[in-house]
Amino acid sequence: MTLNDDSFTHWKNREEIAESMIPMIGKLHRERDVTILLHSRSLVNKSVVSILKTHRFARQIAGEELSVTETLPFLEALTTLDLGPSQIDIGILAESHRADDRGLSVLDFTAEAVAGATGAHKIDRREPRDVVLYGFGRIGRLVARLLIEKTGSGNGLRLRAIVVRGGGDQDLVKRASLLRRDSVHGQFQGTITVDEANGTIVANGNAIKVIYADSPAEIDYTAYGIDNAILIDNTGKWRDREGLSQHLRPGIDKVVLTAPGKGDVPNIVHGVNHDTIKPDEQILSCASCTTNAIVPPLKAMNDEFGVERGHVETVHSFTNDQNLLDNYHKADRRGRSAPLNMVITETGAASAVAKALPELKAPITGSSIRVPVPDVSIAILSLRLSRETTRDEVLDHLRDVSLTSPLRRQIDFTTAPDAVSMDFIGSRHASIVDAGATKVDGDNAILYLWYDNEFGYSCQVVRVVQHVSGVEYPTYPATSAQ
Repeated sequence: MTLNDDSFTHWKNREEIAESMIPMIGKLHRERDVTILLHSRSLVNKSVVSILKTHRFARQIAGEELSVTETLPFLEALTTLDLGPSQIDIGILAESHRADDRGLSVLDFTAEAVAGATGAHKIDRREPRDVVLYGFGRIGRLVARLLIEKTGSGNGLRLRAIVVRGGGDQDLVKRASLLRRDSVHGQFQGTITVDEANGTIVANGNAIKVIYADSPAEIDYTAYGIDNAILIDNTGKWRDREGLSQHLRPGIDKVVLTAPGKGDVPNIVHGVNHDTIKPDEQILSCASCTTNAIVPPLKAMNDEFGVERGHVETVHSFTNDQNLLDNYHKADRRGRSAPLNMVITETGAASAVAKALPELKAPITGSSIRVPVPDVSIAILSLRLSRETTRDEVLDHLRDVSLTSPLRRQIDFTTAPDAVSMDFIGSRHASIVDAGATKVDGDNAILYLWYDNEFGYSCQVVRVVQHVSGVEYPTYPATSAQ
């Protein structure tokens, strides 16, 4: 047998194993509300090739590929346990077992590692929580995709309605089409039909009412059977407590803003300060995409090395706020053609850091340049540290944070030497550390942080909504800080 034959046979064997994993992953998700992860990446509804690629990804972080032959026994063990709603990372299970010297069997080790999600310790499945999207632009449609994706078990969050201004002929059909096909993020994963008679878009069986209104004051959500809902305002029209309070109409319990909040509105970056949300808080902000990209790495660096001061320069993809061709704009430079120019503009991310990370006393400044790409940005974070260090020490720390810390869903890590912005479209992390670009000299460190300013940010928004709704289930194995 030739080397090529060997490689192909090995690939076919791994394909067969990955194929056997799919029904187990699906059944755990549908019947028990258990989401199977691999190094913080969900394996729910993934194809055979996607499962294999996710396993292979571990090589560029941990130095060696994680094989499906290693993780399959842990998945099989999970199917035998009396599990409650949870997220379970079989990648961390496999690597932790490998490092454990007690000689425990896979089943015994797994049962111990996820004990908090089994038997008398398991939590009850939450009742579905209604969600309303106010606005249906770039972020609104991506949040809709994520909410629809997460209703597979029938529990958790349930998208009940979207609110938009009244449109013209075929409005419902056109909005459904924008949800179905996206020039950046590709096809919707599933089926979408339009029920014009009832004014609904049906996506993967989810009936989503389309409500036409020019202001929040016009709507009584209980008239649509919506109750105790979380409303996500992705218009950015109102950013202070007074303006956002207009959404607290019959049927709405909480309001989440997908833009930086003003005044006393809490700015929340999931993974960093979501635990500070007061149970009775009705209005909060998910800050900006850039704030979400820089605050988790800032926390990781401050925790380990201390930060004396910093500057963030964002090279940001253009947005719908800019013009296709030169035209009037209330801002100084944003009126110039977005696809043709680099446009210097401001960013509020640096000043927003203090709200999300108050323990960081270091002054952080910031500025931004909009560039002619439709999605994915990069934040260049230049830091003066409290002690001298080395490039290897910084990278080892950030690699570990991305794999095993409570920030592992926020911070990703890449060693790809040829990585470019397009490679990170669809990333579910708030930011991705580019190891090859990282520079360290004594007490100075410069981090290059990629982020999908649309999809990665939308994932952060949904995580905050899951948390405030009570359907953010615990993750196992638990990290030391959980």
